[in-house]
Amino acid sequence: MYKEMTSSRVLIFGCGNVLMGDDGFGPAVVKKLRQKYRLPPDAHVEDVGTSIRDLLFNIALLPQRPERIIVMDAVDKPGRSPGEVFEIDLDAIPESKAVDYSIHQCPTSNLLKEIRDLCGVEVTVVAAQVAKENEQVGPGLSEPVRGAVREAAERIAKMVKAR
Repeated sequence: MYKEMTSSRVLIFGCGNVLMGDDGFGPAVVKKLRQKYRLPPDAHVEDVGTSIRDLLFNIALLPQRPERIIVMDAVDKPGRSPGEVFEIDLDAIPESKAVDYSIHQCPTSNLLKEIRDLCGVEVTVVAAQVAKENEQVGPGLSEPVRGAVREAAERIAKMVKAR
């Protein structure tokens, strides 16, 4: 993956644990992008599971960084409908609430801001509202989040102009 991190203009990361229900949204979008879209040669898509923080830290230290990072993750945000796909505005995450946002735990949201602000990388977070918090280990997305996978893949494909 190091080669792709240093040579790709766009990095697309799907976050989540496929064994925790709707939390598997990010990996499912990665799978859909790989199966149904031809991404530009300078775009790389990767299922990063729950290890996004380590990758972002490494990216921040690279001498040559990508122009854009797109992160996909499932979230539980009050007021959103199950399966709703939306972008998270990094500036709208209050510092005191950063730990409430998954993106697989703080300091990830702060690290995304730093990569954007200090490293000059465009950062987009595409999220899907979970249907319910999964309290038990078990694979499989809920019906609303399954539908969100297609919508998110289409949105990301347009962002990177995939065919």
